[in-house]
Amino acid sequence: MTRELWRASAGLGAVVVLSVALVTALELGTRERVAAAERASAQRALEVLLPKGSFDNHPDEDLVWVTAPLYLGGSEPMPVKRARSGTVLSALLIEAVAPDGYSGDIRVLIAVDTSGSVLGVRVLAHRETPGLGDAFEPRRSDWLARFRGLALGTPPMPDWRVKRDGGQFDQFAGATVTPRALLGAMRRSLQLAQAHGASMEQAPAGSQLQFADAPEAP
Repeated sequence: MTRELWRASAGLGAVVVLSVALVTALELGTRERVAAAERASAQRALEVLLPKGSFDNHPDEDLVWVTAPLYLGGSEPMPVKRARSGTVLSALLIEAVAPDGYSGDIRVLIAVDTSGSVLGVRVLAHRETPGLGDAFEPRRSDWLARFRGLALGTPPMPDWRVKRDGGQFDQFAGATVTPRALLGAMRRSLQLAQAHGASMEQAPAGSQLQFADAPEAP
């Protein structure tokens, strides 16, 4: 009887070990696929945002990690990629989080040229409902394209808000929270480029930068 119990226990233990191994492998595989999908999305966004022929380096390799919670919407280090033509900076590509989206965080990529103007904006990840997500999907809406060429001061800072808040930008039909969040992330990213662009441009690739100051309120 003891031997049978031992065999049963051994068999159960093997099943538990195998189950744990399978769950761990599945979790790791899922995590890797998600990370790969995010990298692919960022690469596609980069290729769309930057003018053709405006850079000849590899921005994915020429980047710094920036911790600036009050600018970038989170406490974790965020990548800021540098696009260069030769040794001359063409653009900073700033990843930021809009933490106040309707359904949670919205991760965005903002390309800013050396004059501080927006080259383009893309949403990298979000959990908004399909209707809200369509409003910033380039194939279905030009809402994000309207920011191309704009800069702090053009329009004036108080106008970098949705119309319902007294600004000049349209909200989505029947929705204000999501466009308000996206506008905030864009405005703060432009402020980061304005305040600390030189440091982000000149730091060696792979550097960890920290900025504890706060952007000006609109």
